[in-house]
Amino acid sequence: MKTNPFILANWKLNGNILLVKRLLSALKNEVKFLKKVHIAIAPPVIYLSEMQKYLYNNKNIYLAAQNVDMHISGSFTGEISAYMLQEFGVRYVIIGHAERRNLHNEDDSIIVKKFLVLKKYNLIPVLCIGETIQDRFYKEIKNICIKQIDPILNILGIDGFKETIIAYEPIWAIGTGILPSPEYIQNVHEYIRSYLSKYSSYLASKIVLQYGGSVNSQNVFKILSQSDVNGVLLGKSSLKLKEFLSIIRIADKL
Repeated sequence: MKTNPFILANWKLNGNILLVKRLLSALKNEVKFLKKVHIAIAPPVIYLSEMQKYLYNNKNIYLAAQNVDMHISGSFTGEISAYMLQEFGVRYVIIGHAERRNLHNEDDSIIVKKFLVLKKYNLIPVLCIGETIQDRFYKEIKNICIKQIDPILNILGIDGFKETIIAYEPIWAIGTGILPSPEYIQNVHEYIRSYLSKYSSYLASKIVLQYGGSVNSQNVFKILSQSDVNGVLLGKSSLKLKEFLSIIRIADKL
């Protein structure tokens, strides 16, 4: 089901105060002319406070976080809790990103715990799923995606996916400049939606499915034109102001 496009910008370990000010000043002018697209920005957590100042009372641009801890408080040096994110006006939180899975050894059991704590604090999880190049070679794409969805389904059931976004990011496409064909992207998104519809056709039709991995202004139209793609998760293209604004304008015209 097509919905208004949702664009989520993941800055990863990039950015500075100047970028925050330049980007949000430009965006606040831009959103006055937007009719459909929804935007969220996930900066490094240290910049959330600065962004909140710029976005105060703005209903078109939302704050997102790149990560959350599964605990609410305690002796967990360097971590950020769902309660803390909520206090700063964060609405969306990315979990299960391939870089967290691979570089920080976050397995499905950890991701489920993070998912549960986000739900408890009424934050919207952006659950990242996707296959490696080896999985693609062995044609395990769909099995890998379902394997990453099932741990949550098994604990919360389909109702756990209310107010949830699933971001399909083939790991081999993240930051590589290699983009799957639009047909490939649509096929995987359609399969994910079809799988969820076995549990609830209504919820499956409503859930937002994003694509992420080497998205730019040259390919975003073809990606968002696919019937089961509801948005895009951006990386480096969201750090370039002109490129980011171009992607937003294209998405808004769909």
